[in-house]
Amino acid sequence: MPDSFLVLGPLLRHVGQTAATVWVQTEADSVVTVHCDGRSWSSRTFGVHDKHYALIVVDGLVPGTVQEYAVEVDGVRAWPEPESTLPPSRIATLRPDKAPRLAFGSCRTSVPHDREGTKTHGVDALRSYALDMAANADTHAWPDLVVMLGDQVYADEISDEMEEFIRERRGLEEAPGAELKDYIEYAHLYRLAWSDPVNRWLLSTLPSAMIFDDHDVRDDWNTSATWHAKMNATEWWHERIVGALMSYWVYQHVGNLSPKELAGDEVWQLIVQHAESGAAEELDLTATLRALAERVDTQPETYRFSYTRDLGRGRLVMIDSRAARDLRPEHRAMLDEVEARWVDEQLTGDVEHLFIGTSLPFLIAPGIHDLEAINEAISEGAYGKRLAGAGERLRQAVDLEHWGAFQRSFAEVLAAVVEIARGERGTAPRAITFLSGDVHHSYVAQIPREQYGLTSEIVQAVCSPIRNPLPKHARVLNDLLGRGLARPMRWLAGRASKVPDPAYTWSVTEGPWFDNNLAVADVEEDGRLELRWYTGDVHDEQYDAPTPREVARVEIG
Repeated sequence: MPDSFLVLGPLLRHVGQTAATVWVQTEADSVVTVHCDGRSWSSRTFGVHDKHYALIVVDGLVPGTVQEYAVEVDGVRAWPEPESTLPPSRIATLRPDKAPRLAFGSCRTSVPHDREGTKTHGVDALRSYALDMAANADTHAWPDLVVMLGDQVYADEISDEMEEFIRERRGLEEAPGAELKDYIEYAHLYRLAWSDPVNRWLLSTLPSAMIFDDHDVRDDWNTSATWHAKMNATEWWHERIVGALMSYWVYQHVGNLSPKELAGDEVWQLIVQHAESGAAEELDLTATLRALAERVDTQPETYRFSYTRDLGRGRLVMIDSRAARDLRPEHRAMLDEVEARWVDEQLTGDVEHLFIGTSLPFLIAPGIHDLEAINEAISEGAYGKRLAGAGERLRQAVDLEHWGAFQRSFAEVLAAVVEIARGERGTAPRAITFLSGDVHHSYVAQIPREQYGLTSEIVQAVCSPIRNPLPKHARVLNDLLGRGLARPMRWLAGRASKVPDPAYTWSVTEGPWFDNNLAVADVEEDGRLELRWYTGDVHDEQYDAPTPREVARVEIG
Protein backbone atom coordinates (compact mmCIF):
# COMPACT_ATOMS: atom_id res chain seq x y z
CA MET A 1 0.00 0.00 0.00
CA PRO A 2 1.50 3.42 -0.89
CA ASP A 3 2.89 5.48 2.01
CA SER A 4 0.66 8.42 1.04
CA PHE A 5 -2.59 6.76 2.09
CA LEU A 6 -4.82 8.08 4.82
CA VAL A 7 -3.71 8.28 8.44
CA LEU A 8 -7.03 9.74 9.59
CA GLY A 9 -10.28 10.64 7.94
CA PRO A 10 -11.97 11.45 5.84
CA LEU A 11 -13.94 13.65 8.22
CA LEU A 12 -16.96 15.33 6.67
CA ARG A 13 -16.87 18.72 8.35
CA HIS A 14 -18.96 21.67 7.12
CA VAL A 15 -21.98 20.91 4.93
CA GLY A 16 -24.32 23.64 3.68
CA GLN A 17 -26.82 23.84 0.86
CA THR A 18 -24.32 23.82 -2.02
CA ALA A 19 -20.87 23.11 -0.51
CA ALA A 20 -19.07 20.80 1.88
CA THR A 21 -15.57 20.37 3.26
CA VAL A 22 -13.69 17.08 3.72
CA TRP A 23 -10.66 16.82 6.05
CA VAL A 24 -7.92 14.18 5.89
CA GLN A 25 -4.50 13.38 7.29
CA THR A 26 -2.14 11.51 4.97
CA GLU A 27 1.18 9.74 5.36
CA ALA A 28 3.06 12.05 3.01
CA ASP A 29 2.98 15.22 0.93
CA SER A 30 0.32 14.36 -1.62
CA VAL A 31 -2.66 15.48 -3.67
CA VAL A 32 -6.03 14.49 -2.23
CA THR A 33 -9.09 14.19 -4.47
CA VAL A 34 -12.75 13.89 -3.51
CA HIS A 35 -15.11 12.30 -6.08
CA CYS A 36 -18.83 12.99 -5.72
CA ASP A 37 -21.78 13.02 -8.12
CA GLY A 38 -19.58 12.54 -11.18
CA ARG A 39 -17.26 15.44 -10.32
CA SER A 40 -13.88 15.81 -8.63
CA TRP A 41 -12.18 18.34 -6.35
CA SER A 42 -8.48 18.21 -5.46
CA SER A 43 -6.12 19.87 -3.01
CA ARG A 44 -2.48 19.43 -2.07
CA THR A 45 -1.72 18.72 1.57
CA PHE A 46 -0.20 21.26 3.94
CA GLY A 47 2.41 20.26 6.50
CA VAL A 48 2.76 20.79 10.25
CA HIS A 49 5.72 19.23 12.10
CA ASP A 50 6.28 16.77 9.23
CA LYS A 51 2.67 15.61 9.28
CA HIS A 52 0.35 16.14 6.34
CA TYR A 53 -3.24 17.38 6.07
CA ALA A 54 -5.78 18.61 3.55
CA LEU A 55 -9.17 20.25 3.67
CA ILE A 56 -10.97 19.89 0.34
CA VAL A 57 -13.79 22.30 -0.47
CA VAL A 58 -16.48 20.48 -2.46
CA ASP A 59 -18.69 23.11 -4.08
CA GLY A 60 -21.42 23.46 -6.71
CA LEU A 61 -23.63 20.83 -5.07
CA VAL A 62 -27.41 20.67 -5.35
CA PRO A 63 -29.42 21.54 -2.19
CA GLY A 64 -31.33 18.72 -0.55
CA THR A 65 -29.48 15.88 -2.26
CA VAL A 66 -27.62 12.85 -0.89
CA GLN A 67 -24.54 11.69 -2.78
CA GLU A 68 -21.93 9.06 -1.98
CA TYR A 69 -18.30 10.20 -2.16
CA ALA A 70 -14.86 8.65 -2.39
CA VAL A 71 -11.32 9.86 -1.65
CA GLU A 72 -8.13 9.34 -3.65
CA VAL A 73 -4.58 10.09 -2.48
CA ASP A 74 -2.14 10.65 -5.34
CA GLY A 75 -4.58 8.99 -7.70
CA VAL A 76 -5.04 5.82 -5.61
CA ARG A 77 -8.42 5.05 -4.03
CA ALA A 78 -8.07 5.42 -0.24
CA TRP A 79 -11.71 5.62 0.88
CA PRO A 80 -13.94 3.76 1.24
CA GLU A 81 -11.63 0.95 2.25
CA PRO A 82 -12.20 -2.14 0.06
CA GLU A 83 -12.77 -4.52 2.97
CA SER A 84 -15.20 -2.26 4.84
CA THR A 85 -18.69 -3.63 5.57
CA LEU A 86 -20.01 -0.21 6.63
CA PRO A 87 -22.32 1.81 4.37
CA PRO A 88 -20.78 4.21 1.84
CA SER A 89 -19.86 7.66 3.14
CA ARG A 90 -22.13 10.37 1.81
CA ILE A 91 -22.69 14.11 1.61
CA ALA A 92 -26.26 15.21 2.38
CA THR A 93 -26.71 18.87 1.51
CA LEU A 94 -29.27 20.97 3.35
CA ARG A 95 -32.48 22.56 2.10
CA PRO A 96 -33.53 26.07 3.16
CA ASP A 97 -36.70 24.60 4.71
CA LYS A 98 -34.96 21.65 6.42
CA ALA A 99 -36.07 20.92 9.99
CA PRO A 100 -32.69 20.32 11.64
CA ARG A 101 -31.64 17.25 13.62
CA LEU A 102 -28.47 17.60 15.69
CA ALA A 103 -26.59 14.97 17.67
CA PHE A 104 -24.45 16.45 20.45
CA GLY A 105 -22.31 15.57 23.45
CA SER A 106 -18.93 16.04 25.12
CA CYS A 107 -16.21 14.34 27.13
CA ARG A 108 -14.99 11.27 25.28
CA THR A 109 -11.91 9.30 26.33
CA SER A 110 -9.92 7.20 23.86
CA VAL A 111 -9.60 3.72 25.35
CA PRO A 112 -10.18 0.33 23.67
CA HIS A 113 -13.70 -1.00 23.14
CA ASP A 114 -13.03 -4.24 24.98
CA ARG A 115 -13.89 -5.75 28.36
CA GLU A 116 -11.34 -3.70 30.30
CA GLY A 117 -12.07 -0.43 28.50
CA THR A 118 -15.80 -0.91 29.06
CA LYS A 119 -15.25 -1.74 32.73
CA THR A 120 -13.28 1.46 33.39
CA HIS A 121 -14.94 3.91 30.98
CA GLY A 122 -18.24 2.35 29.97
CA VAL A 123 -19.61 2.06 26.44
CA ASP A 124 -18.71 4.75 23.92
CA ALA A 125 -22.17 6.24 23.27
CA LEU A 126 -21.00 7.79 19.98
CA ARG A 127 -19.86 4.41 18.70
CA SER A 128 -23.04 2.70 19.87
CA TYR A 129 -25.08 5.28 17.97
CA ALA A 130 -22.89 4.83 14.89
CA LEU A 131 -23.39 1.06 14.91
CA ASP A 132 -27.15 1.57 14.98
CA MET A 133 -26.93 4.06 12.10
CA ALA A 134 -24.91 1.61 10.03
CA ALA A 135 -27.17 -1.35 10.79
CA ASN A 136 -30.31 0.58 9.88
CA ALA A 137 -28.98 2.78 7.11
CA ASP A 138 -32.16 2.50 5.06
CA THR A 139 -34.53 3.49 7.88
CA HIS A 140 -32.47 5.46 10.41
CA ALA A 141 -33.18 9.20 10.39
CA TRP A 142 -29.58 10.36 10.41
CA PRO A 143 -28.69 13.68 12.09
CA ASP A 144 -27.69 16.60 9.90
CA LEU A 145 -24.76 17.33 12.20
CA VAL A 146 -22.88 15.98 15.22
CA VAL A 147 -21.85 18.74 17.62
CA MET A 148 -18.79 17.86 19.70
CA LEU A 149 -18.89 20.16 22.73
CA GLY A 150 -15.41 19.78 24.12
CA ASP A 151 -12.98 17.29 25.64
CA GLN A 152 -12.70 15.23 22.47
CA VAL A 153 -9.18 14.45 23.64
CA TYR A 154 -7.81 14.35 27.17
CA ALA A 155 -4.35 15.87 27.32
CA ASP A 156 -4.06 15.45 31.09
CA GLU A 157 -5.79 12.11 31.71
CA ILE A 158 -4.17 9.79 29.20
CA SER A 159 -4.84 6.20 28.22
CA ASP A 160 -2.37 3.34 28.49
CA GLU A 161 -1.74 3.56 24.73
CA MET A 162 -0.91 7.25 24.96
CA GLU A 163 1.29 6.69 28.00
CA GLU A 164 3.24 4.02 26.12
CA PHE A 165 3.85 6.45 23.24
CA ILE A 166 5.15 9.09 25.68
CA ARG A 167 7.28 6.54 27.51
CA GLU A 168 8.97 5.46 24.28
CA ARG A 169 9.38 9.03 22.99
CA ARG A 170 10.73 10.88 26.03
CA GLY A 171 10.04 8.91 29.19
CA LEU A 172 7.74 9.85 32.04
CA GLU A 173 10.45 11.46 34.17
CA GLU A 174 10.54 14.56 31.96
CA ALA A 175 7.90 17.20 32.75
CA PRO A 176 4.95 17.13 32.38
CA GLY A 177 5.21 13.38 32.95
CA ALA A 178 2.12 11.42 31.98
CA GLU A 179 0.50 14.36 30.24
CA LEU A 180 0.89 15.72 26.73
CA LYS A 181 3.91 17.88 26.05
CA ASP A 182 3.72 19.22 22.50
CA TYR A 183 2.22 19.03 19.00
CA ILE A 184 3.66 15.60 18.17
CA GLU A 185 1.98 14.06 21.18
CA TYR A 186 -1.30 15.80 20.37
CA ALA A 187 -1.15 14.37 16.84
CA HIS A 188 -0.81 10.88 18.28
CA LEU A 189 -3.69 11.46 20.70
CA TYR A 190 -6.00 12.54 17.87
CA ARG A 191 -4.97 9.43 15.97
CA LEU A 192 -6.07 7.30 18.92
CA ALA A 193 -9.32 9.24 19.27
CA TRP A 194 -10.39 9.09 15.63
CA SER A 195 -9.06 5.81 14.23
CA ASP A 196 -11.65 3.30 15.48
CA PRO A 197 -13.30 2.07 12.25
CA VAL A 198 -16.90 2.63 13.39
CA ASN A 199 -16.36 6.14 14.75
CA ARG A 200 -14.20 6.91 11.73
CA TRP A 201 -17.09 5.94 9.47
CA LEU A 202 -19.57 8.07 11.44
CA LEU A 203 -17.30 11.12 11.18
CA SER A 204 -16.93 10.48 7.45
CA THR A 205 -20.69 10.62 6.83
CA LEU A 206 -22.06 13.06 9.45
CA PRO A 207 -20.90 16.68 9.29
CA SER A 208 -19.26 17.76 12.53
CA ALA A 209 -19.01 21.00 14.47
CA MET A 210 -16.44 21.10 17.27
CA ILE A 211 -15.25 23.33 20.09
CA PHE A 212 -12.61 22.75 22.77
CA ASP A 213 -12.97 22.64 26.54
CA ASP A 214 -10.44 22.45 29.35
CA HIS A 215 -9.23 18.84 29.07
CA ASP A 216 -8.37 19.39 25.41
CA VAL A 217 -5.65 21.53 27.00
CA ARG A 218 -5.62 20.94 30.78
CA ASP A 219 -8.11 20.77 33.64
CA ASP A 220 -9.23 24.29 34.69
CA TRP A 221 -7.71 25.88 31.58
CA ASN A 222 -8.11 29.67 31.95
CA THR A 223 -10.10 29.46 35.17
CA SER A 224 -8.51 32.66 36.49
CA ALA A 225 -5.54 34.98 36.25
CA THR A 226 -4.01 33.17 39.24
CA TRP A 227 -4.28 29.81 37.49
CA HIS A 228 -2.80 31.25 34.29
CA ALA A 229 0.15 32.78 36.14
CA LYS A 230 0.82 29.51 37.98
CA MET A 231 0.91 27.54 34.73
CA ASN A 232 3.13 30.07 32.97
CA ALA A 233 5.64 29.70 35.80
CA THR A 234 6.24 26.03 34.93
CA GLU A 235 8.96 24.94 32.54
CA TRP A 236 6.65 22.91 30.33
CA TRP A 237 3.42 24.92 29.94
CA HIS A 238 4.48 27.04 26.98
CA GLU A 239 5.05 24.03 24.70
CA ARG A 240 1.82 22.47 25.94
CA ILE A 241 -0.41 25.45 25.14
CA VAL A 242 1.32 26.02 21.81
CA GLY A 243 0.90 22.38 20.82
CA ALA A 244 -2.71 22.39 22.01
CA LEU A 245 -3.75 25.45 20.01
CA MET A 246 -1.79 24.45 16.92
CA SER A 247 -3.33 20.99 16.86
CA TYR A 248 -6.78 22.41 17.60
CA TRP A 249 -6.58 24.61 14.50
CA VAL A 250 -5.49 21.64 12.36
CA TYR A 251 -7.69 18.85 13.70
CA GLN A 252 -10.81 20.75 14.74
CA HIS A 253 -11.08 24.45 13.93
CA VAL A 254 -10.32 24.66 10.20
CA GLY A 255 -13.07 22.13 9.50
CA ASN A 256 -15.59 24.11 11.52
CA LEU A 257 -15.60 26.95 9.03
CA SER A 258 -17.86 27.43 6.03
CA PRO A 259 -16.22 28.31 2.70
CA LYS A 260 -17.19 31.94 3.37
CA GLU A 261 -15.59 31.88 6.81
CA LEU A 262 -12.50 30.16 5.41
CA ALA A 263 -12.10 33.05 2.99
CA GLY A 264 -11.65 35.36 5.98
CA ASP A 265 -9.23 33.15 7.91
CA GLU A 266 -5.66 34.41 7.90
CA VAL A 267 -4.04 30.97 7.93
CA TRP A 268 -6.35 29.47 5.30
CA GLN A 269 -5.53 32.35 2.97
CA LEU A 270 -1.86 31.29 3.03
CA ILE A 271 -2.94 27.83 1.85
CA VAL A 272 -5.02 29.35 -0.95
CA GLN A 273 -2.19 31.63 -2.05
CA HIS A 274 0.26 28.73 -2.04
CA ALA A 275 -2.08 26.67 -4.22
CA GLU A 276 -2.57 29.54 -6.63
CA SER A 277 1.20 29.93 -6.97
CA GLY A 278 1.38 26.49 -8.58
CA ALA A 279 3.99 25.23 -6.10
CA ALA A 280 4.91 21.58 -6.54
CA GLU A 281 5.33 20.89 -2.82
CA GLU A 282 3.05 21.38 0.16
CA LEU A 283 3.08 24.51 2.30
CA ASP A 284 4.72 24.06 5.71
CA LEU A 285 2.51 25.84 8.26
CA THR A 286 4.54 24.91 11.35
CA ALA A 287 5.99 28.37 12.00
CA THR A 288 2.74 30.13 11.06
CA LEU A 289 0.59 28.08 13.42
CA ARG A 290 3.15 28.31 16.20
CA ALA A 291 3.10 32.10 15.96
CA LEU A 292 -0.71 32.07 15.91
CA ALA A 293 -0.88 29.85 19.01
CA GLU A 294 1.54 32.03 20.94
CA ARG A 295 -0.45 35.12 19.98
CA VAL A 296 -3.82 33.61 20.87
CA ASP A 297 -2.53 32.59 24.30
CA THR A 298 -1.55 36.15 25.18
CA GLN A 299 -3.91 38.16 22.95
CA PRO A 300 -7.09 36.10 22.48
CA GLU A 301 -8.95 39.06 21.02
CA THR A 302 -6.79 38.85 17.86
CA TYR A 303 -8.31 35.56 16.62
CA ARG A 304 -11.77 34.05 16.86
CA PHE A 305 -12.55 30.36 17.33
CA SER A 306 -16.33 30.93 17.61
CA TYR A 307 -18.39 30.42 14.46
CA THR A 308 -21.90 29.86 13.12
CA ARG A 309 -23.67 27.16 11.14
CA ASP A 310 -26.85 27.62 9.10
CA LEU A 311 -29.13 24.61 9.47
CA GLY A 312 -32.13 25.24 7.25
CA ARG A 313 -34.86 26.30 9.66
CA GLY A 314 -32.28 26.47 12.43
CA ARG A 315 -29.00 28.20 13.19
CA LEU A 316 -26.12 27.18 15.46
CA VAL A 317 -23.93 29.80 17.15
CA MET A 318 -20.88 28.03 18.60
CA ILE A 319 -19.19 30.04 21.35
CA ASP A 320 -15.58 29.64 22.47
CA SER A 321 -15.91 29.82 26.26
CA ARG A 322 -12.26 28.92 26.99
CA ALA A 323 -9.65 30.68 24.88
CA ALA A 324 -11.58 33.96 24.51
CA ARG A 325 -11.61 34.80 28.22
CA ASP A 326 -10.37 38.07 29.69
CA LEU A 327 -8.74 37.07 32.96
CA ARG A 328 -7.60 40.49 34.13
CA PRO A 329 -9.22 40.88 37.58
CA GLU A 330 -10.66 44.30 36.82
CA HIS A 331 -12.02 43.11 33.45
CA ARG A 332 -12.78 39.45 34.22
CA ALA A 333 -15.13 38.03 31.56
CA MET A 334 -15.96 34.75 29.88
CA LEU A 335 -15.66 36.60 26.55
CA ASP A 336 -13.25 39.44 25.83
CA GLU A 337 -14.71 42.63 24.40
CA VAL A 338 -14.13 41.70 20.77
CA GLU A 339 -15.58 38.21 21.24
CA ALA A 340 -18.53 39.51 23.26
CA ARG A 341 -19.38 42.00 20.52
CA TRP A 342 -19.28 39.27 17.86
CA VAL A 343 -21.47 36.93 19.92
CA ASP A 344 -23.99 39.69 20.54
CA GLU A 345 -24.20 40.33 16.79
CA GLN A 346 -24.96 36.64 16.14
CA LEU A 347 -27.70 36.41 18.77
CA THR A 348 -30.71 37.34 16.67
CA GLY A 349 -34.12 35.91 15.84
CA ASP A 350 -35.67 35.44 12.40
CA VAL A 351 -35.02 31.70 12.58
CA GLU A 352 -37.35 28.97 13.81
CA HIS A 353 -34.82 27.38 16.16
CA LEU A 354 -31.71 29.04 17.54
CA PHE A 355 -29.10 26.70 19.00
CA ILE A 356 -26.23 28.10 21.06
CA GLY A 357 -23.30 25.75 21.55
CA THR A 358 -21.04 26.38 24.54
CA SER A 359 -18.93 23.67 26.14
CA LEU A 360 -19.78 24.95 29.63
CA PRO A 361 -23.48 24.88 30.53
CA PHE A 362 -25.00 28.36 30.51
CA LEU A 363 -27.84 27.41 32.87
CA ILE A 364 -26.44 25.14 35.57
CA ALA A 365 -28.23 23.97 38.74
CA PRO A 366 -29.30 27.23 40.45
CA GLY A 367 -27.54 26.41 43.72
CA ILE A 368 -24.23 25.78 41.95
CA HIS A 369 -24.71 28.97 39.90
CA ASP A 370 -25.13 30.99 43.10
CA LEU A 371 -22.12 29.26 44.67
CA GLU A 372 -20.00 30.21 41.67
CA ALA A 373 -21.23 33.80 41.78
CA ILE A 374 -20.41 34.07 45.49
CA ASN A 375 -17.03 32.45 44.94
CA GLU A 376 -16.18 34.83 42.09
CA ALA A 377 -16.86 37.84 44.29
CA ILE A 378 -14.75 36.40 47.11
CA SER A 379 -11.89 35.31 44.83
CA GLU A 380 -11.73 38.67 43.10
CA GLY A 381 -11.27 40.45 46.44
CA ALA A 382 -14.73 41.86 47.11
CA TYR A 383 -14.45 40.74 50.75
CA GLY A 384 -10.75 41.32 51.32
CA LYS A 385 -7.42 39.75 50.42
CA ARG A 386 -7.49 37.10 53.14
CA LEU A 387 -10.70 35.54 51.85
CA ALA A 388 -9.64 36.02 48.24
CA GLY A 389 -6.88 33.40 48.52
CA ALA A 390 -9.24 30.86 50.08
CA GLY A 391 -11.83 31.60 47.40
CA GLU A 392 -9.29 31.02 44.64
CA ARG A 393 -8.20 27.71 46.12
CA LEU A 394 -11.83 26.57 46.31
CA ARG A 395 -12.48 27.77 42.75
CA GLN A 396 -9.71 25.58 41.38
CA ALA A 397 -10.35 22.62 43.69
CA VAL A 398 -14.01 22.09 42.73
CA ASP A 399 -14.09 23.63 39.24
CA LEU A 400 -16.17 26.74 39.97
CA GLU A 401 -15.63 28.11 36.47
CA HIS A 402 -18.90 27.98 34.53
CA TRP A 403 -20.85 30.97 33.27
CA GLY A 404 -21.99 31.64 36.84
CA ALA A 405 -18.35 32.32 37.74
CA PHE A 406 -18.21 35.08 35.10
CA GLN A 407 -21.19 37.14 36.21
CA ARG A 408 -20.76 40.07 33.84
CA SER A 409 -20.67 37.83 30.76
CA PHE A 410 -23.56 35.71 32.05
CA ALA A 411 -25.76 38.77 32.54
CA GLU A 412 -24.94 40.15 29.08
CA VAL A 413 -25.71 36.93 27.22
CA LEU A 414 -28.84 36.27 29.29
CA ALA A 415 -30.17 39.74 28.50
CA ALA A 416 -29.56 39.21 24.78
CA VAL A 417 -31.28 35.80 24.82
CA VAL A 418 -34.35 37.19 26.61
CA GLU A 419 -34.54 40.00 24.04
CA ILE A 420 -34.58 37.37 21.29
CA ALA A 421 -37.28 35.42 23.14
CA ARG A 422 -39.41 38.58 23.33
CA GLY A 423 -39.09 39.29 19.61
CA GLU A 424 -36.87 42.35 20.13
CA ARG A 425 -34.10 41.07 17.84
CA GLY A 426 -36.20 39.87 14.95
CA THR A 427 -39.02 37.36 14.91
CA ALA A 428 -38.82 35.23 18.06
CA PRO A 429 -37.78 31.58 17.49
CA ARG A 430 -39.87 28.64 18.66
CA ALA A 431 -37.03 27.80 21.03
CA ILE A 432 -33.58 29.07 22.00
CA THR A 433 -31.61 26.01 23.07
CA PHE A 434 -28.20 26.00 24.71
CA LEU A 435 -26.25 22.80 23.88
CA SER A 436 -23.51 22.03 26.40
CA GLY A 437 -21.40 19.34 28.05
CA ASP A 438 -18.52 19.36 30.57
CA VAL A 439 -20.28 18.41 33.81
CA HIS A 440 -20.38 14.59 33.38
CA HIS A 441 -24.11 14.33 33.71
CA SER A 442 -27.03 15.24 31.46
CA TYR A 443 -30.09 17.33 32.21
CA VAL A 444 -32.58 19.89 30.91
CA ALA A 445 -33.10 23.32 32.48
CA GLN A 446 -35.64 25.97 31.45
CA ILE A 447 -36.58 29.57 32.12
CA PRO A 448 -40.36 29.72 32.73
CA ARG A 449 -41.69 31.25 29.51
CA GLU A 450 -45.10 32.43 30.74
CA GLN A 451 -43.71 33.92 33.95
CA TYR A 452 -41.64 36.43 31.96
CA GLY A 453 -43.94 36.92 28.99
CA LEU A 454 -41.58 35.25 26.53
CA THR A 455 -42.54 34.06 23.07
CA SER A 456 -39.64 31.60 22.80
CA GLU A 457 -38.80 28.70 25.06
CA ILE A 458 -35.32 29.14 26.60
CA VAL A 459 -33.79 25.73 27.20
CA GLN A 460 -30.48 24.35 28.43
CA ALA A 461 -29.77 20.81 27.14
CA VAL A 462 -26.65 19.12 28.50
CA CYS A 463 -25.14 15.84 27.27
CA SER A 464 -22.02 14.69 29.10
CA PRO A 465 -20.16 12.39 29.00
CA ILE A 466 -20.01 10.48 25.72
CA ARG A 467 -17.46 8.19 27.36
CA ASN A 468 -16.00 9.18 30.72
CA PRO A 469 -18.52 8.46 33.49
CA LEU A 470 -18.34 9.70 37.06
CA PRO A 471 -17.76 7.05 39.76
CA LYS A 472 -20.96 6.08 41.55
CA HIS A 473 -20.10 7.95 44.76
CA ALA A 474 -19.42 11.11 42.75
CA ARG A 475 -22.79 10.76 41.01
CA VAL A 476 -24.58 10.69 44.36
CA LEU A 477 -22.61 13.68 45.65
CA ASN A 478 -23.20 15.61 42.43
CA ASP A 479 -26.94 14.99 42.57
CA LEU A 480 -27.13 15.97 46.25
CA LEU A 481 -25.18 19.18 45.65
CA GLY A 482 -27.31 20.12 42.65
CA ARG A 483 -30.48 19.76 44.67
CA GLY A 484 -29.32 20.57 48.19
CA LEU A 485 -27.43 23.79 47.45
CA ALA A 486 -30.37 25.58 45.86
CA ARG A 487 -32.02 27.12 48.94
CA PRO A 488 -28.93 27.89 51.08
CA MET A 489 -26.98 29.37 48.19
CA ARG A 490 -29.96 31.50 47.09
CA TRP A 491 -30.32 32.72 50.67
CA LEU A 492 -26.63 33.65 50.84
CA ALA A 493 -26.50 35.20 47.38
CA GLY A 494 -29.65 37.22 48.04
CA ARG A 495 -28.07 38.76 51.12
CA ALA A 496 -24.62 39.39 49.64
CA SER A 497 -24.64 42.94 48.37
CA LYS A 498 -21.62 42.32 46.11
CA VAL A 499 -23.14 39.29 44.38
CA PRO A 500 -25.61 40.14 41.60
CA ASP A 501 -28.95 38.36 41.49
CA PRO A 502 -29.87 36.76 38.15
CA ALA A 503 -32.42 38.85 36.26
CA TYR A 504 -34.43 35.70 35.47
CA THR A 505 -34.86 32.40 37.26
CA TRP A 506 -34.65 28.88 35.90
CA SER A 507 -34.82 25.33 37.19
CA VAL A 508 -33.59 21.89 36.23
CA THR A 509 -36.75 20.32 34.83
CA GLU A 510 -35.43 16.91 33.74
CA GLY A 511 -32.52 14.78 34.93
CA PRO A 512 -29.80 14.36 35.92
CA TRP A 513 -28.77 11.24 34.00
CA PHE A 514 -25.27 9.89 34.54
CA ASP A 515 -25.03 7.38 31.69
CA ASN A 516 -22.51 7.71 28.89
CA ASN A 517 -24.82 9.41 26.38
CA LEU A 518 -25.12 10.94 22.95
CA ALA A 519 -28.09 13.30 22.68
CA VAL A 520 -30.20 14.27 19.67
CA ALA A 521 -32.08 17.56 19.28
CA ASP A 522 -34.76 16.85 16.70
CA VAL A 523 -36.97 19.58 15.23
CA GLU A 524 -40.18 17.99 13.99
CA GLU A 525 -41.81 19.16 10.76
CA ASP A 526 -44.44 21.03 12.81
CA GLY A 527 -41.68 22.94 14.61
CA ARG A 528 -41.74 21.13 17.96
CA LEU A 529 -38.37 20.29 19.52
CA GLU A 530 -37.74 16.84 20.90
CA LEU A 531 -34.61 16.00 22.90
CA ARG A 532 -33.44 12.39 23.30
CA TRP A 533 -30.47 10.81 25.09
CA TYR A 534 -29.00 7.46 24.00
CA THR A 535 -26.53 5.21 25.76
CA GLY A 536 -25.16 1.79 24.75
CA ASP A 537 -25.58 -1.59 26.42
CA VAL A 538 -23.39 -4.69 26.14
CA HIS A 539 -25.14 -8.06 25.89
CA ASP A 540 -23.54 -11.50 26.14
CA GLU A 541 -20.12 -9.89 26.58
CA GLN A 542 -20.20 -8.52 23.02
CA TYR A 543 -18.16 -5.46 24.06
CA ASP A 544 -17.40 -4.53 20.49
CA ALA A 545 -21.07 -4.47 19.48
CA PRO A 546 -23.14 -2.50 22.02
CA THR A 547 -26.78 -1.78 21.30
CA PRO A 548 -28.32 1.67 21.79
CA ARG A 549 -30.88 2.37 24.48
CA GLU A 550 -32.96 5.50 24.92
CA VAL A 551 -32.30 6.99 28.36
CA ALA A 552 -34.66 9.96 28.22
CA ARG A 553 -36.99 11.82 25.90
CA VAL A 554 -38.11 15.42 26.52
CA GLU A 555 -40.49 17.44 24.37
CA ILE A 556 -40.08 21.21 24.45
CA GLY A 557 -43.12 23.41 24.05
